[in-house]
Amino acid sequence: MSTPTPTPTWRLQRNAFARLVLTDEAGVEHVGVVPVRAFPIGAPDEGVSLVGSDGHELVWVDHLSALPADLRQLLEAELAQREFTPVIQRIDSASTFSTPSTWHVTTDRGATSFVLRSEDDIRRLEGQALLILSSHGVTFTVRDRSALDAHSRRLLDRFL
Repeated sequence: MSTPTPTPTWRLQRNAFARLVLTDEAGVEHVGVVPVRAFPIGAPDEGVSLVGSDGHELVWVDHLSALPADLRQLLEAELAQREFTPVIQRIDSASTFSTPSTWHVTTDRGATSFVLRSEDDIRRLEGQALLILSSHGVTFTVRDRSALDAHSRRLLDRFL
């Protein structure tokens, strides 16, 4: 027997300018609300804060999956727009095995290249996941480095 999903005491919608508007339980409208995940890599479904334009938290969502479908889809679409993190599927080449190094990679969004300034810009996460920060501030993800092809793993091992 499943328990019904509780209906939030607040509403969220887009205005004519495509900005998120949160109407709280007191009926006050907050324009320009931004959803922020607490744990975007480790627990993307858990802990989402809806932050007002003044930077203060207005609403805390324990689990996105517990929200009604239309509200969840609106938040997920907004989060996807905010969280630009290409996933590296293959490392095609690296200009040198010391840093700075220009990497040519294939991601889930197509082929690209970026400069890795330092080995410290590669962050190990739980399991076999990595976050790689480019010199332009774009964060790339490797979800499971053991799932990469042998060529990519060999190149990556030179920097780890």
